[in-house]
Amino acid sequence: MNMPAERPWPEEIKVDKVARTLRVAFSDGKTFVLPAELLRVESPSAEVQGHSPDQKQLVSGRMHVGIIGVEPVGNYAVKLVFDDLHDSGIYSWDYLYGLGANQDAIWADYLAELEALGLSRDPALSKAPPPKAHGCGGGGGGAKSGGGGCGCG
Repeated sequence: MNMPAERPWPEEIKVDKVARTLRVAFSDGKTFVLPAELLRVESPSAEVQGHSPDQKQLVSGRMHVGIIGVEPVGNYAVKLVFDDLHDSGIYSWDYLYGLGANQDAIWADYLAELEALGLSRDPALSKAPPPKAHGCGGGGGGAKSGGGGCGCG
C-alpha cells in the first residue's frame, strides 16, 4: 500500500452516520472519506482476512451497513463497531491510510469479485459465499458461532 516515508498520524476521525462514512484527516494533509461498507468488507479481522491471504472471505450484502462505534486501541488504532455487530477488526492508522490511498482499486476489485461469484452488495439479493477452510483447525467459526478452535469468528 502507498505509505509516505514518514508515517502520517490521524488528526481527526469523524463518523457521519447519515452518509455511513468515516472521515480520517492525517498529519500529511490528506483526508480520506471511507464508506462503512468498504471498511466492513475489508475489515482487518481474522473473520474477514483469515490467517493468510488465501483464506480471505468475501463479505457480501453489506450495502446498508453503518458504523455505530469507534473505540481507541492504544495509540496506534481504532476498533470499529458496525450495526451488523461486527466488532473484531482493529484498524491501525497505517491500514486506514492504505485503504484511503487505494480506495478506488480496492473497491473495483471487490465489485469484480462479487460479480464473478454472482453475489450482491444488496443484502436482499445476496447469498453467502461458501466459507473457505481455515488452516488453523478451527473451521473459521470461532467459539461464538460454535466453530471452536481459533476464535477467528
